[in-house]
Amino acid sequence: MTGCQKLLAAFIFIEYIWNMLATIKILWNSLKMALLELKVNKLRTFLSLLGITIGIFCIVAVFTVTDSMENNIRNDVQALGSDVIYVQKWPWEGGPNAPWWKYRNRPEPQHKELKTLQDKVQSASAMAFAFSAYGKKVEHDDDYMDGVEVMAVSHDFDKIQQLQIVSGRYFSGSEESADVVIMGANIWEGLFFSADVALGKEVRVAGRNCRVIGLLKKKGESLLGGINYDNSVIVPYGYGRTIMDERRFGDPFIMVKAAPKIPMEQLKDDLRGALRAMHRLRPRDDDDFSLNEITALSSSLDGLFAALSIGGGVIGCFALIVGGFGIANIMFVTVKERTNIIGLKKAIGARRSVILMEFLLESILLCLIGGTLGMLIVYLLILAFGGGQSFTISLSAGNVIFGVGTSVVVGVLAGFIPAFFASKLDPVVAIRSN
Repeated sequence: MTGCQKLLAAFIFIEYIWNMLATIKILWNSLKMALLELKVNKLRTFLSLLGITIGIFCIVAVFTVTDSMENNIRNDVQALGSDVIYVQKWPWEGGPNAPWWKYRNRPEPQHKELKTLQDKVQSASAMAFAFSAYGKKVEHDDDYMDGVEVMAVSHDFDKIQQLQIVSGRYFSGSEESADVVIMGANIWEGLFFSADVALGKEVRVAGRNCRVIGLLKKKGESLLGGINYDNSVIVPYGYGRTIMDERRFGDPFIMVKAAPKIPMEQLKDDLRGALRAMHRLRPRDDDDFSLNEITALSSSLDGLFAALSIGGGVIGCFALIVGGFGIANIMFVTVKERTNIIGLKKAIGARRSVILMEFLLESILLCLIGGTLGMLIVYLLILAFGGGQSFTISLSAGNVIFGVGTSVVVGVLAGFIPAFFASKLDPVVAIRSN
C-alpha cells in the first residue's frame, strides 16, 4: 500500500468515526427529547404505556407461574422417585369409563410378596412394602396431635424415598418390629417445639408407646399428591401391623426402585412377569394389579400447563396489540408535533436513516418502560404471595429476557410506520408546516 492509499484509508476511517459520533450525538439528543416529552405529557404517556404494561404483565405472569409449576413438579417427581414403580391395587389414571368394578375385586399387595419379588426381579435396586392409616392420634403427656397419618414401612423404604432427617436416624435392620417412630415436622413441632427436646422422648401412637428416634425436615405438600410427610409419623412394618389393620384400611403398596441404567419399561416387564406368575394368571387373563409411575402422572399435567401458557399468551397478545396501537398513535402525534424540527434536521444534513432510528428508539423506549413496569408488578406480586413452602414461584432470567425482547419487538413494530413517514418528509415542506 502506497503512502497516498494509506492517507486515503485513514481519512475514510476518520470520516466514518466522525459520522458515527455525530449519529450517536443526534440519537442521544433524540432520547433526551423523548424523555422530556414523556415527562411533559404525563397523562398521554400513562395511557399509552398502560396497554404494554398489561400485556407484558399477562404474558410474563403466566409463563412465570407455569414454569414454576413445572419446576415444582419436577422436584416432586425427583423426591417421590422418577425411577420408582408402585405396585398397587388401584391405578392412578382412570376416568368415568374405567372398569372400577374390576379394580375393586383385585387382591391387595401383601408383605410376603416382597421377598419373592426381591428374589425374582433382578432389575430392581431396592424394594419396600408400606401401608398407612389416617386419622390417628399421637400423644405426649397432656398434649396431642389428631388426624395424623401413620405409615408402616419395611427396612429399605429410605433407599427409595428421600427422607430428610434433621435429627436422629432411620430404622436399623434389627428394628423391623421395634416400638420406635420417626416424626414429621408438623408433629414434632406441635408436641415439642424443638428437635433437641423431641429426640428420644416417649410418645403414644394410636394408643401404643413409642420412642422417637428420628425427626423429618419440613417439606410442604406435593403438587402430585402422595405422602404428606409433615403430618405423618413412620413406624417399622412389624410394629405398625400390631396397631393398624393393613387389610381393611391400610391401602398397602410395594415400591420398586430401578437399578442403575435399567429402563423403566424393562423393570415394569420384569415386575409384570413375576406378579402374574405369583398370582397364577393365565396368558389371556388381565393383570390383577397396577404398576403406577410418578412420571406418568406428571406427564398427564403437561397438556394442562401448555394450555395455560397458550391461554395466557393469547390474552397477553391481545393486550400487546392494543398497547402497540396506542404506541403507534402517540408516535404519529409526536411526528406531527416535530415536523418543523424534522425539516430543520434534514436541511442541515441529517440522513433518512437517522430520522428513522430516532423515532424507532423513542417507540422502543416507551415499550421498554411499559414492559419494565409489567415485570416489576409480577416481581412485587411474587414477593407478596410467592413465599409458600409447598409451591415456590420465582421470576426466572429467561422470562425477564423474554419480557424485554417482547417489549423491543412491539416497539419496533409500533414505531416503524410513524418513523418511516417521518424519514420521508420533504425538508422544505416540513419547515413551512405549522
